[in-house]
Amino acid sequence: MRKNAVPHLSIGRRGLLGVAGGVFLAGAAPIRIAAAAEGRLRIGLVNFPPNIRPLENTGSSQAAVKLMLYRSLLSYDHEGKLRNEMAESWEAESPSAYRFRLRANMRFHDGEAVTAEDVRFTLQEILAENSTAYMKPFLSVVDKVEVLGPLEGRILLKEPSIPFPHLMASYHAPILSAKKGLVGGLPAGTGPFKLAAVERGSSIEVERFEGFYRPNLPKVARIRFQGYSDENLRVAALEAGDVDIIEGVPWQSMAAVEGNPRLKLDSTVGPFMNLLFNTRTGPFTDARVRRAVAYAVKRDEVVRAAHYGRGTPLFGLPYPAPYDDLPSAGIFSYDPARAKQLLQEAGVGNGFACTLLATSSPTLHQSTAEVIQQNLKEVGIDVTLRLPEWGTRVTMGNRGQYDFTVFGTVAAWPDPDALSMYLSGSNAYTRSHGFGSEKIDALLQAGRREADPAKRREIYDELQKQAAEECPIVWLTMRSQAFGMKSGVQGFHNLPGSLTFYAPITLEETALG
Repeated sequence: MRKNAVPHLSIGRRGLLGVAGGVFLAGAAPIRIAAAAEGRLRIGLVNFPPNIRPLENTGSSQAAVKLMLYRSLLSYDHEGKLRNEMAESWEAESPSAYRFRLRANMRFHDGEAVTAEDVRFTLQEILAENSTAYMKPFLSVVDKVEVLGPLEGRILLKEPSIPFPHLMASYHAPILSAKKGLVGGLPAGTGPFKLAAVERGSSIEVERFEGFYRPNLPKVARIRFQGYSDENLRVAALEAGDVDIIEGVPWQSMAAVEGNPRLKLDSTVGPFMNLLFNTRTGPFTDARVRRAVAYAVKRDEVVRAAHYGRGTPLFGLPYPAPYDDLPSAGIFSYDPARAKQLLQEAGVGNGFACTLLATSSPTLHQSTAEVIQQNLKEVGIDVTLRLPEWGTRVTMGNRGQYDFTVFGTVAAWPDPDALSMYLSGSNAYTRSHGFGSEKIDALLQAGRREADPAKRREIYDELQKQAAEECPIVWLTMRSQAFGMKSGVQGFHNLPGSLTFYAPITLEETALG
């Protein structure tokens, strides 16, 4: 298939500091939510977001909340195609110049009108020297923003960038107020909802923004996002009617949701699982050892154990169509003899001990780690697992506190250049710690500059080979990703392939039947 009645909690000073400062702690015991009041959607999240700061990335649960509070110049429709969002019009004047006109009725949650100056301010904030914005490495292609009028502007790039419009659709690059207005301790957004209440470590509630630019939307007055770090409790909450929609239906529960006449499942294949390495210190500084891991893993076992068969092995870069059938596709295979040979060449033929960082929530990370642990034991690598809760996992990843680590996400936009998020840029929990490659960076740059499809294929074929040689990442599986919901839920849609984490944008159109 492609596809709460808890009392309203006003945010006091402690709550504001938690939201603005990002000191949320996941893992608090989930609470049972009573039947929904009229006009309120209840969403079960995989985790309580470590923070909801608009320019940071702490996972898909954060994304679901951010998409309700903030919007970008562009976004995606139900078919996964780019559409105008805050921009009424968007056009490429050249491969390195884009002109936009904002919608006249756009307002921030603090009541201020959105102007082209806000677009310039946002990009300046992202690119500031001390910025920690997730999109900073990718938006560094921006030279400047010219303000042509209250609602009109031009974004000039340092060099041509074919995928640049996708960057301006990212929920990690929403437009913020140049006047630095705050709502609930966060920068004022322009989304269909504004922040209403926070129960720290447990839930976030948002309420309808009456000034939203799309008429008659959103369709519900409030949304309550409840964190469920225990995926069995998350599914049980859906089955009991305590929530209306859950993200990240665990693979072992998909068949039960599909077979329940009171529920429905909306799934797509697009996210992937992989292994990241600390390339600065520890046993994986040698690319030969990383390649040995790539040959030692039984990816079909990961599909069975972690995804309950709802996925496919991934032997190379997770390119989207039409780049998924390049000559270099499937560049790795299961070859333990080759793995042992590489370890011998690297001087660790007698094996070594290391630590694998994962998390117990969602459990597919732990299940994947357990398969890796057993596979690597067969080639002489003794793996100890570390399984902290998600917020700690993110912090440790950002700090490079691991030998290697399990990671799962999607390509951030449907173009091969999206893999630059994982192969290039500064350290983050989404990338191998300390890795950098001039050759890979040069190929990524050439790919985003090249407009000819045939020449782009050649570039990305070469990138596949170079990435296999340096092996900063071991790609494991493509997996199914699903939302479960009550059968009466109307208007919510999963988005195709890699855009599944953008699906919560359709919550503005969602209603209970």
